[in-house]
Amino acid sequence: MMKIAIDAMGGDHAPESVVKGALQAVQEMNSLEITLVGDEEKIKPFLKEHERIRVIHTDEVITNEDEPVRAVRRKKNASLVLMAQEVKEKRADACISAGNTGALMSAGLFIVGRIKGIDRPALSPTLPTTDGRGFLLLDVGANVDARPQHLVQYGLMGSIYAEKVRGISKPRVGLLNVGTEEKKGNELSKKSFELLEASPVHFIGNVEARDLLEGKADVVVCDGFSGNIALKSIEGTALSMFSMLKESFMKNWKSKLAAGLMKSELKQLKSQLDYSEYGGAGLFGLAAPVIKAHGSSNDRAIYNAIQQACRIVDEQVVSVIEETVKTLHSEEE
Repeated sequence: MMKIAIDAMGGDHAPESVVKGALQAVQEMNSLEITLVGDEEKIKPFLKEHERIRVIHTDEVITNEDEPVRAVRRKKNASLVLMAQEVKEKRADACISAGNTGALMSAGLFIVGRIKGIDRPALSPTLPTTDGRGFLLLDVGANVDARPQHLVQYGLMGSIYAEKVRGISKPRVGLLNVGTEEKKGNELSKKSFELLEASPVHFIGNVEARDLLEGKADVVVCDGFSGNIALKSIEGTALSMFSMLKESFMKNWKSKLAAGLMKSELKQLKSQLDYSEYGGAGLFGLAAPVIKAHGSSNDRAIYNAIQQACRIVDEQVVSVIEETVKTLHSEEE
């Protein structure tokens, strides 16, 4: 039986969207048990009785205004902290939260713990591409600074995830850079290029930001500072584009008529650009699967994050990363 713990109080639409997403998941997956951690009185109105959903009550919550590390250490009964404890104590195989990203990363490090041999975990969403395949971008903010060996570890973890969970044979790993030529970039980029070439991943070289959504690579690695800027730029561009389209279609009766005729195509396009369709952002490098769902997640996005967590557990991604890192270290010695 697969066991997933979820922070029921994390996210803009909690606990409603979390509870509804959890209900959908247990109804469709017979071998799944879910533990919702949060305020029972607020959860109850949305929770139909189900034998495979249990609730751990707490009225303590970490908000987006809380300082992450301090909050995890001081708010011992916060829903996010108790959720991570379920994984640490082996009562859950994986955990999911749409709450404070920094707090989730802190709980992941301090409570769940790192895989031995991985220096730093990476926050890794799967983003859309024009061909519908999507690509994994890591790191997008778990670590603002990085060293070349960290980027190699990101490439390794991303490649394993892409192969095991996303079913991509021999995933193409690219390095986010300011140009495609080998000697481009800063010292981090140049050294990372050398190390990635010598690593066991299928490294295809440098990838520019403008080519990300074209699907030039299945996995793109970078430091958290660059990754976060790339992520927010993509997200902001998509939102602005739809806002401009809406404005254009509302200008006169002709454009309104055209919008009506294209309604299903526009919905499909919006869905294609919505990266919550791929699940949440995985915190790779931890001793168990930890998923950061988008703060604005609806029930569908929570359901997708649950499916994603189940696939990571099923495919034993954490064990594969651990064994691969061990092999690398033994070769170096």
